[in-house]
Amino acid sequence: MEKFMYLFRGGENHAHNAQDSEAAQKNMQAWGAWMGDLAKKGIMVGADPLQPTGKVVSGTKKIVTDGPFVEAKEMVGGYLIVNANNIDEAVEFSKGCPIFAENGKVEVRPLQKMEM
Repeated sequence: MEKFMYLFRGGENHAHNAQDSEAAQKNMQAWGAWMGDLAKKGIMVGADPLQPTGKVVSGTKKIVTDGPFVEAKEMVGGYLIVNANNIDEAVEFSKGCPIFAENGKVEVRPLQKMEM
């Protein structure tokens, strides 16, 4: 088995505003059901939503700025790590994600093994 990361981009509802509307609450319930199913099947390794705030450290001078400031439709709202036999299988698992109902995206990336 290999590990893959899902990066969730866009969508109209996020964990930080899940209490704001009935639609957001239903959306979070759909996320819970989808992730619960992945966990029950032993596919999900771990996951967390991300706060909409943070800092960006950049360049050789390590300049710190407030951020991330990207368009909301491109903001990474969270991640999930899954086990899959290959990237095609990881992509298939991602297709059940509720973010697609909100016109969001899932970026599927293989984790690179590091020898220490």
